[in-house]
Amino acid sequence: MTDITLLSASDLSKAIHSKAYSCVEVMQAFLKRIALLNPTYNAIISLRSDTALIAEAKVHDDMLAADNSKGWLHGIPQAIKDLSPTAGIPTIMGSPLMLENVPAEDALMVQRMKAAGAIIIGKTNVPEFGLGSHTFNPVFGSTKNAFDVTKTAGGSSGGAAVAVATHMLPVADGSDFMGSLRNPAGWNNIFGMRPSQGRVPMWPAGDVWTAQLATEGPMARTVEDLARLLAVQSGFDAHTPLAIDAPFDLAHALKPMTDLEIKATKILWLGDLNGYLPMEDGITAICERGLQALSDKGCKIDALASQVQLGFEPARVWNAWLVWRKLLVAVRLAPLFVLPNAREQMKPEALFEIDAADGLKASSFMAASIVRSNFYSALCKLFETYDTIALPSAQVWPFDVNMRYPAEIVTTKGAVKMDTYHRWMEATIYATFAGLPCISVPVGFSQAHTEQCLPMGMQLIGKPQGDADLLRIAALFDRDV
Repeated sequence: MTDITLLSASDLSKAIHSKAYSCVEVMQAFLKRIALLNPTYNAIISLRSDTALIAEAKVHDDMLAADNSKGWLHGIPQAIKDLSPTAGIPTIMGSPLMLENVPAEDALMVQRMKAAGAIIIGKTNVPEFGLGSHTFNPVFGSTKNAFDVTKTAGGSSGGAAVAVATHMLPVADGSDFMGSLRNPAGWNNIFGMRPSQGRVPMWPAGDVWTAQLATEGPMARTVEDLARLLAVQSGFDAHTPLAIDAPFDLAHALKPMTDLEIKATKILWLGDLNGYLPMEDGITAICERGLQALSDKGCKIDALASQVQLGFEPARVWNAWLVWRKLLVAVRLAPLFVLPNAREQMKPEALFEIDAADGLKASSFMAASIVRSNFYSALCKLFETYDTIALPSAQVWPFDVNMRYPAEIVTTKGAVKMDTYHRWMEATIYATFAGLPCISVPVGFSQAHTEQCLPMGMQLIGKPQGDADLLRIAALFDRDV
């Protein structure tokens, strides 16, 4: 008999709807696997009781017995990233300041997943306030990498990525500000997608006009599952005026590319931006092997020749990005200062963002916004020629789980000091800053740093609102779950 937890989410959904497996059997199988593996990996937190979850699964079985399915996720266990509000389940965000935070209502994305039939079993672990691409916090501790428990899982969707990679969840939600869906996906050998800005509207939100850098999205072991979960999460909502007011074309996203379409696909490989992005040894090489696989299928791969060809100066983009990031993070966290001893209980990285935003002038923010606009125009120009732009999902291999963040990147030419706690993830800002869809695809493993193979991912950036087309290209990397 097939292990239920080894099925893809799409196959699991079919099995549930055909009554090959009951929702109760599915829930029992995943709870058993979580009990076996989660003590090692620490990916799932705030787990609800087995009794309550089995009872909820029984209700879903009763619905199917009456020929009443909620949707694709009917009866499928899901744990929500611990940044999104969940009704009746603590949303702690990895912070001691939030220990008593039990929301009264679900976030919009959670509402949509429940409406499609998902059974929410708990939460997935995150860095404190989601800051930093390394999942550790003083409340729940560290999440371990799915392939080497001495290494980081990445973040901030680290718990979600590891839960999917270890088959404790069939698929998972995540969110992405600075690679938080892409970095942990790459480091755990799964797919993670940052959708187009506005594709998955976030609500509740303190600001619906300016906060445009973070978005929620899907993680999965197959591109089909990735597309189906995105379809559940997507759609306009009146609370979020900048949301995309057009349906996500799931049918197109799931349509395999023809040989002619593959041969017409042009990919621009950015690599390390001609040496601008410091990278550990082996990262660009393993991504280039992934690109070679696409080339063997017929895609045309061009490599970046110069910054003139790129159309923007990376240093200007980074400096403008810093202005946007520190402002948006500070606005989100500053209200917590009303709580007793708030500053003393915040991680240094959070204080860095808040303090850096102090005294920021509106003119500085607008100047950064103009740089962002020019950068977006430059990428649009590139997309007149190319269907996707590729670069590594991270600039370092998964590092020691006990390290806060890399203080330097050791390249083949020497060590490069990092001037912020997140500079080592600079490669992820381009899709975010332009609001473009981007998927981290798994490209393989390396033994460069340990005897245990470590995974790496490669980002594929898509055209404006080209989520469905990007998923079709990413499907060229699909493999067994």
